[in-house]
Amino acid sequence: MTVLEDFTGWPRGPLSIAIGVFDGVHIGHHALIRQTAAGAKQRGGRALAATFDPLPIQALAPGAPPSALSDVDERVRLLRDAGADDVVVFRFTKEFAALSADEFVGRLAGAGEVRQIFVGADFQFGHDRDGNVRTLAASGSRSGFEVVVAAPVKLEGEVVSSTRIRNALLAGDVALAARLLGRPYSVRGTVVHGAKRGRALGFPTINLAIPPERLLPRDGIYAMSVRVHDEQVTAAASLGVRPTFGGGDRTLEAYLLDWEGDVYGDRIEAAFVKRLRDELRFASPEELSAQIARDVEATRAALRARPRS
Repeated sequence: MTVLEDFTGWPRGPLSIAIGVFDGVHIGHHALIRQTAAGAKQRGGRALAATFDPLPIQALAPGAPPSALSDVDERVRLLRDAGADDVVVFRFTKEFAALSADEFVGRLAGAGEVRQIFVGADFQFGHDRDGNVRTLAASGSRSGFEVVVAAPVKLEGEVVSSTRIRNALLAGDVALAARLLGRPYSVRGTVVHGAKRGRALGFPTINLAIPPERLLPRDGIYAMSVRVHDEQVTAAASLGVRPTFGGGDRTLEAYLLDWEGDVYGDRIEAAFVKRLRDELRFASPEELSAQIARDVEATRAALRARPRS
């Protein structure tokens, strides 16, 4: 697989390309990529998936609340796993955002032998979103490519979307988010030094510094699966402000069960498996320590009950 940037270096031969933000690469995105790969196979060509970096909302509304479900490296990996032969990353600069719909289509058609473009029904593009599936199809009839509008994927009677996943996470419903994504929601962060309170309580934790644009679920206690040094480790984690100790900055800290080692400075991935309870204020550190012990057992039970893929 090749990661391509903007409109240069595209492979030769017939190309079928799926275009979208693809934030999170959920089960609806997977269906679109599978359809694109099938179209490419029929034409003896390659299937491309095109995404944007940074996400358009990050570039157009830099003061907006954190909402990203993935970073560009994650999207590239997930799009490849979904079936894309190559991934195109459009750099969402001011110049790129200023392209009109016609200019975008012209550069797209000139980048390679584009024979099919796969998009969702709500796809919009170009400066001020002046292009849509109807105008794209009209351009395709002139430029020699077919536009395929994918049917929405539904789960439990509702359309799967990145917005629906965000709402589930904000409600703390990581189980629903996992069903929509096709995998548990995970974040990647660097292990940093904290206040060492967990060690004093008998449960030494690692603190994860998460990129500020990344969406985190509702505060609470979670059973997690953390990838450390190429090993999956069960973890009981707290996301919140530590009210027992007077509150503070929002922090994700995890107690790694049955694992010891030095991970400070490492970048690790942590997946939210189950929300166990709300974050609570306890009358004393001793009460908190007793509750953490119960949370650890609940975490073990949650990971034991987790379906194996």
